[in-house]
Amino acid sequence: MNKVGSAAAVGTLVIACTLLTPGAAFAKDPGGSQFDVSGSNETDSGQTLESRIIFRGSTGGTGAKGTGQFTPVGDWAPPACWYEPKWTPAEFSKEFQKQWDIPHASGVGEAYALSKDHYINGEPYKDFNKSETGKGMWWDAVRDKSREESGDPAAFACDTKTFWVENGETPTVENAVTPKILADLAYSRIKVPDTEVTLAPANTTKVNLPTWAWLDQAKFQDVSVTASLDVGGVNLQATTTAKPISLKLEPGTPEAEAYPSSGECTFNDDGSIGEPYAKGKADQTPPCGIRYLRSSGDGAFKLRATITWEVSWTGTGGAGGDLPNGTFGTEQNVTVQEIQAVNR
Repeated sequence: MNKVGSAAAVGTLVIACTLLTPGAAFAKDPGGSQFDVSGSNETDSGQTLESRIIFRGSTGGTGAKGTGQFTPVGDWAPPACWYEPKWTPAEFSKEFQKQWDIPHASGVGEAYALSKDHYINGEPYKDFNKSETGKGMWWDAVRDKSREESGDPAAFACDTKTFWVENGETPTVENAVTPKILADLAYSRIKVPDTEVTLAPANTTKVNLPTWAWLDQAKFQDVSVTASLDVGGVNLQATTTAKPISLKLEPGTPEAEAYPSSGECTFNDDGSIGEPYAKGKADQTPPCGIRYLRSSGDGAFKLRATITWEVSWTGTGGAGGDLPNGTFGTEQNVTVQEIQAVNR
């Protein structure tokens, strides 16, 4: 049986074993198994090896705590799975034995024999390639845990069994880690500050009275996250940067007008949005704001302020490009009262 045929046979039997055994999560070879991705290397008291990718960088703008993850514009999503160097020969040997330490069930013996042939008995690998220690690494799939648990088919696209890659070689397997994949993963980890705007009048305004809105330039600056992988002859990194470009105000009721009429307030050259209200501007139209046309009664309108972030990336070897814009918004209560007139 050739290498591809052997791998396919092992994979088929392994899948059957997972359906037959009580410990289904462990009834398979290392290869396409579940790994969390949080930037460190081990969790669960060292029982689960995670991705070796390290994430570092901004979690919010200067002077502001990162509060949320923005949502990509459109149907784009970061990778649900990818391949990266995972084990040395000794580490893979240990992992292999741990994964096969399962209760006996129908089909397990045959699957185990095929796996031993594949990785130990020279068909095609011998003794986990221990003779090649220091010359390469065993690569395996990493899956986004939340997307796997939700049943997202994309999380199961990386179904190639654990494979050997010599140092300096580039795997031909689809979804093998690249600077672009690192950039996409960094995108999903960027945290941005909330978008509560300053209002004048603050919190409580009047019907037909222009309400000024603005954001401080110190709060909204570029944010970035760098993802790096340096193991087993692979040294890659990518930095994904998000730049705030506009603020959209949604008043929480159709009976309101926005300034400008599109509701999109662009950033000023100094990084601020809008203009703070000052005495003497009552008769002016705010560059960014809202005019409510009716009262909120005994309640309040939910003003939603959403920032759009322009995203780009740079990576190893001069790679780089644009990624989809992201949006993140928060709500705040605005009470609108009728102007009381006194008749004499």
